Amino acid sequence: MLIQPIDYFLVAWFVLAAGSTLYVGFDQYRNNPEPVVMKWGFILVTLYMGPLGLLLYVLGDKEPRPGQHEAFTSPLWKQGVGSTIHCVAGDATGIILAAVVTATLGLPMWLDLIVEYLAGFAFGLFIFQSLFMKSMMGGSYWENVKKSFLPEFISMNFMMAGMAPVMSFLMMGRDMRAMEPSELLFWGVMSLGVIAGFVLAYPANVWLVARGLKHGLMTERLQPAGASEHGHRRQGHGPPGEQRAAGHHMRSDATSAQIVALGAVSALALALGMVAPANWLNLSLSARDVGGVIMPQGMIMDRDTPADAMRDMAAADPRLVTASYGLSARGDQDLPFRMENGVKVFELRPSVVRWQILPDVAVDAYAYNGQIPGPRIHIRQGDRVRINVTNGLPEATTVHWHGLILPNQMDGPAEITQAPIEPGQTYSYEFTATQHGTYFYHPHAKPDRTQALGLYGALIIDPANPADEVAADHDYVIELQEWLAREGLTYPSMPMDGGMPNFFTINGRAYPSTDTIRMKVGETLKVRFIGTNNGFIHPMHIHGGPFEVVARDGETIPAAARFQADTINVGPGQRYDVVWTARRPGKWLIHCHIPHHTTNNNAEEKGGGGLMMVIDVS
Repeated sequence: MLIQPIDYFLVAWFVLAAGSTLYVGFDQYRNNPEPVVMKWGFILVTLYMGPLGLLLYVLGDKEPRPGQHEAFTSPLWKQGVGSTIHCVAGDATGIILAAVVTATLGLPMWLDLIVEYLAGFAFGLFIFQSLFMKSMMGGSYWENVKKSFLPEFISMNFMMAGMAPVMSFLMMGRDMRAMEPSELLFWGVMSLGVIAGFVLAYPANVWLVARGLKHGLMTERLQPAGASEHGHRRQGHGPPGEQRAAGHHMRSDATSAQIVALGAVSALALALGMVAPANWLNLSLSARDVGGVIMPQGMIMDRDTPADAMRDMAAADPRLVTASYGLSARGDQDLPFRMENGVKVFELRPSVVRWQILPDVAVDAYAYNGQIPGPRIHIRQGDRVRINVTNGLPEATTVHWHGLILPNQMDGPAEITQAPIEPGQTYSYEFTATQHGTYFYHPHAKPDRTQALGLYGALIIDPANPADEVAADHDYVIELQEWLAREGLTYPSMPMDGGMPNFFTINGRAYPSTDTIRMKVGETLKVRFIGTNNGFIHPMHIHGGPFEVVARDGETIPAAARFQADTINVGPGQRYDVVWTARRPGKWLIHCHIPHHTTNNNAEEKGGGGLMMVIDVS
C-alpha cells in the first residue's frame, strides 16, 4: 500500500531500474565484448543504482561501434568506473544480503552495520575478486585472495563509509519502514546507499587502477577457431597505456608508503561512517523494536530516544484500517445491551478506522465500535453491568472507568490491576454503578497514544431518584479532542515537540461540520463538558449570557454552591455540567476560547473551525 509521497517516487524509480537493468543485460550479452564477470558487474550495479547504472554503462563501457571497445574504454576515468563497478557489484551484494538477514533476525543497528561490512568484504574478496576473476588473474585461488586483499580492503572501506551513514540516518529517521525488508522504502535506502558508496569509492579505485593494483574495464573477443589456444582474446588495463595478455598479471608501481596512507585514510573514513551516526541516533535499536513506524515531523529523536517513545509517537498505520466512515456516521450513539441474569451486558471492540472530521479531512483513528467518540454507555445508578472488551487493535489495551468507585481489579490500569488485553483477546469488566452523573471511559494502556487516537466515550449514569437530576429542556454531551494529521497520516497529538495538534474536534467533528443545537427562547440546555482531550486545557465559552455550573466531575453541586460563569476550563479528565438559558433568538456559539483551537490546520473556515458549534435559538 502506497501511503507516502516517497512511495510513488520509489515505484517509478524501481520501474526505471528494472527497465535499465534489462537493457544493460540484453546489450551486454548481445553486443558488448566484455568478460562475463564485468557483464554481471554492470547488471548488478544497474539493478542497485537504476538509471545511474545505465548512464555509467552507456558513457563508460558500451561499445559505441564494432571493434572500438578497447579504444573507447582506455581513458583512466572509465577504467576507474569499471573497477568501482566490480567493487560495488560484489560488496553491495554482500551488504544487501546481510541487511536482509540482520533485519529479519532483529539485530541492533550497530551490529547490523558490522555484519554488513564483514559480509560485503567477504563476498567482494572471496567471490567477486578471487573466484570470478581467477581465470583472468592466473595463479591459485588463495594466491588471488592474497593479491586482492589490500585493494579490496581499501575499496570496501570507502564503499561502506558511504553506505553506512546513509543507511543509519535514513533507516533510523522519521520513516522507519526503511528498516523492514518487506517495505519498498528499505530497498530505496539500499539503492541510495549504494550510490553514495560508489561515489566515495570511485576516486580510490581510479588511483588503484592507475597504479596497477586493480583491473579496470576489459575486452574479451571471440577469435576464429584455431586463432589461439582458447579461441578468444582478452585485453585489460593497468597503468595507462599498458596492455596485458591472458592472465592479466598486473605490475604495480605504487610505493608502500602510498598504499599504507591510502589504506589508513580508507579505514578512518570507514570508522567515521560507522561510528559518527551514533552521536545522533540510537543504534541499539533494531527493526523488531521500531521497524515500520513513521514518526511525526519535528519530533526530537536522539541517541537516547527509546523505542517505546518512538512507537507511542508513531502514526496510526493506514494499512490496518478496517472500515471507513463519512460525515453521515455519528459518534456517541447509545450502546445497546442485553440482559443476562439481571446484568446489563455491553460489548466494546476497539479497532482502527478512517473517520471523517471535515468534508475533505479524514483521520486514521482508534475507535470503539466504529465511533468517535465511542458509543455512550447510558445506565442507571444501582445497575449491575458487564462490559466485554474485545481488542481489535494492533497493540494491547485496557479500559478505565474514569471517576467510578469500583472493585480494584475492575479499574483498568495495565500491569497494575490487570494484564493488558492483547490483540484478539477479550476481557470482561463487571461492577455495580453506585454513583450518578457524567463520567467517561478510556484506555489505561498507553493512553497518551491510544486515547489521543480516539479511544474514549461517555458514561452517563442517571440517578436512582429522578429528583436528584438537575433537569433541563435539552441535554447535550461535548467530548473534546485534538488531532495531528499531516501528509495523509494521523499521529497521536501530544504537548511535546512534533506532537502539537493541528485539528480539534467536538464529538468527532471539526467546525463547520459540528452539530447545531436548535432551541427556543426560554428553554434550557444542559451541556456536559467531558475532558476526553488528552493533553490540553480548553476554556469552553458559551455566547449569549452566562450559564450555571451545576456539577463537577460527576458530583452534583448543592444548589447554594452553584455559580454563574460564561467560561469554564475543561482539562484532561475533568467534567462540568452547566445549564444555559436561551435568552434571545439568534446563533450563539459554544467554543474554546483559545483562538488556535478554533481553526482547522491553522486556518478559519466559515468563521472559525475546530472546537466550535452553534446554538440556533428561535
